[in-house]
Amino acid sequence: MNQIQADIEAINSQIEALRQERASLTVDMISPDNNSPQAIADAYRRHARETAQQSAEVKGIDDAIAALASQLHQKENQLKLLQTEPKQLTLDQQVEEATEQAKVHAERINQLAAELADELRALKNITNEISPKYWQVYYKPFITGFKTISVPYIRLDGDVWMIGNRVV
Repeated sequence: MNQIQADIEAINSQIEALRQERASLTVDMISPDNNSPQAIADAYRRHARETAQQSAEVKGIDDAIAALASQLHQKENQLKLLQTEPKQLTLDQQVEEATEQAKVHAERINQLAAELADELRALKNITNEISPKYWQVYYKPFITGFKTISVPYIRLDGDVWMIGNRVV
């Protein structure tokens, strides 16, 4: 793992050195006195002829930076894989870790169940209020089945978990 970190640092320093070298090679183009399209095109052509070798060098540096960036990405992925390899846990530790994860999910389920129960009660109140009027207008019920609506909840009885339904 230390070797990969050293490789990453070496690649980063090489990329930085190439970027500094590229910055020193890049020359700002002098704009022509005449801003006509023909004068601008001629100025760029003249600049390209005069700096062909420099342009090729900049292109080479850009290509090297791209290759090193790809290599850097691969090394970083290798490092992540090494850092996230599963550790050998005892059976008790595995059970304890899974239990903690299950508690988080159970708490979230109970929270969602409480929110759902509140929403169902609010809907039931609206339904109870509007149903007689709805019957008069449409000759049918607004919503049916509220007598048996339930939401799940999770309860912990000592070491045993129980999933139940709470009638709303």
